Amino acid sequence: MPRVLVVDDDPMVCMAIEIYLERHSFQVTIADGGEAGLRALEGTPFDLMIVDIFMPHMRGFESIRIFHERAPTVPLIAMSGYAFANLDSPAPDFLRMALELGATRCLRKPFTPAALLAVINECMAEAQSRFASVVQLR
Repeated sequence: MPRVLVVDDDPMVCMAIEIYLERHSFQVTIADGGEAGLRALEGTPFDLMIVDIFMPHMRGFESIRIFHERAPTVPLIAMSGYAFANLDSPAPDFLRMALELGATRCLRKPFTPAALLAVINECMAEAQSRFASVVQLR
């Protein structure tokens, strides 16, 4: 059963992801913010991380960078629902920036359960392929 760490300060988002993934045979650990997520990462090996980009107490992309540094081989899905009030000014592409900091994939909130599962399956397949390649090289 794959282990997934979900890090988000919104309890409703966490609960929805947890229920959906557990129904699809994932073991889910919820962390209600960046610090709690880092503590969970220290004590448990995970197969995948889903991390919100914007959370209190961890500024912007700091969480993505730190989670990737602490577990560089674990696929990380960055998610963000950040929107700009002023549509006339060009908005930074936060999801692209997350990819540059180590995220494997990105999801823009709100997303459908099917989209979440598809991205998770892509990340897991890529991670297994990389692992198989490393094993073959030895």
